[in-house]
Amino acid sequence: MELTGTVIALLPEVNGQGKNGTWRKQEFILEIPSQYPKKVCISLWGDKIDQADLNVNDSVTASIDVESREYNSRWYTEVKAWKIDKNGAPASSGSSSSGSPLPPVTTFTEDESDDLPF
Repeated sequence: MELTGTVIALLPEVNGQGKNGTWRKQEFILEIPSQYPKKVCISLWGDKIDQADLNVNDSVTASIDVESREYNSRWYTEVKAWKIDKNGAPASSGSSSSGSPLPPVTTFTEDESDDLPF
């Protein structure tokens, strides 16, 4: 599932020690535009925090998984991002690169356009 919106807040990074070693988590609030904008708290874990390099007001598309788990007869739901794509700067620089998937445009002079066999 993907959510697209604007980062409106970055919560402080949290870390700790678990049975599998040290862990890191950072949550951010994504505002999804619509007639009634919605806000979603999304978690980034481990190295994904550094890879995303998020800032407030970044426009992003987050690929997410939603997971619920039970603890002491209560249910807790978490939205985890497994990929973050920043909208804007990377997309515009990619379209101007020389590795374009479209072939170059061929232009003809007036003399060349009369060489058709039919």
